[in-house]
Amino acid sequence: MAALGAAAPGQVRFPGRVGQVDRGAATVLTPDGELRAQLGPRLFKDGEPPLGGAQLATGDWVVVGGPAPHLILDVLPRRSAFVRGTANRRTESQIVATNVDTVFVVAALTGEQRLRRIERYLAVAWQSGAQPVVVLSKADLHPDPAGAAEEVERIALGSPVHTVSSRTGEGLDALDRYVEPGRTVALVGLSGVGKSTLTNRLRGEEVLSTQEVRSDFKGRHTTTHRELVPLPGGGLLIDTPGMRALAVWDAEEGIDKAFADVESLTGACQFRDCRHQDEPGCAVRTAVVTGSLDADRLGNWEKLRREQRMLELRQDARARSEDKQRIRTRARALKKRPHR
Repeated sequence: MAALGAAAPGQVRFPGRVGQVDRGAATVLTPDGELRAQLGPRLFKDGEPPLGGAQLATGDWVVVGGPAPHLILDVLPRRSAFVRGTANRRTESQIVATNVDTVFVVAALTGEQRLRRIERYLAVAWQSGAQPVVVLSKADLHPDPAGAAEEVERIALGSPVHTVSSRTGEGLDALDRYVEPGRTVALVGLSGVGKSTLTNRLRGEEVLSTQEVRSDFKGRHTTTHRELVPLPGGGLLIDTPGMRALAVWDAEEGIDKAFADVESLTGACQFRDCRHQDEPGCAVRTAVVTGSLDADRLGNWEKLRREQRMLELRQDARARSEDKQRIRTRARALKKRPHR
């Protein structure tokens, strides 16, 4: 507890875990139960929030000061963070969940199976520092869930794949090992894939609201905020709102891991700067021609790498713009100083 620093007179400091962030405050889980806490002013330096400007997120470990009204005085370093680019065109990130051990990439086995979308989620999940696990939900609505799982396993390199049904209970026992005491799992995926229903089944009670699927078997949006849910066995789940778009954010290492098969081929190309288009001796294109590499998978790898490159260019441009603005601000301040 010495790491929490010295307390002010009459103030008690204690650790907590952020369960939900909303309206400029947070619900914090502590050994004595839940409480509401505001952001303390000492969290900010020169108008910037802690952790390099990153916002407070569900899953953060924090230092809380009391008694009530409680204040969040500090945010402890994160050991993992699932981060995506914002849906708009601005160069901004959104932290979905932090301090996570496992990321459940949940995809429903209804309608068309979106392999390319799963690849994108896996890239971001690998980048987070957590272990990705693909959970194929609504297995009871698919004629061949085992075949669908085999198809996903071919692109989910290094990530376990499970088929489950929250309605029948099929496959849920296989997920227990990921939610052992002290471990945290985040659920990510599109709206309506069954994340909240899965959370309720693992919890053993209706803690998150759900809605029935539509007549076309597509789910309805249920979760509107990120929430940390304790499980009876001591594990924790973070349910997240459905993501219509998942933009990469500084995910170069995650892309490399999610597409390790493609990356290994690039090293066998004749030319080091091969663009994998029409160059002679291109091992990547040869693999596509021979059928050992799916052309759509290659296209998705190229797409994600372009997005990452564009993000880096926008970040560089933004950094240059901010530097210029700081120089202008300092110059104006110097002009206003009285001459001696």
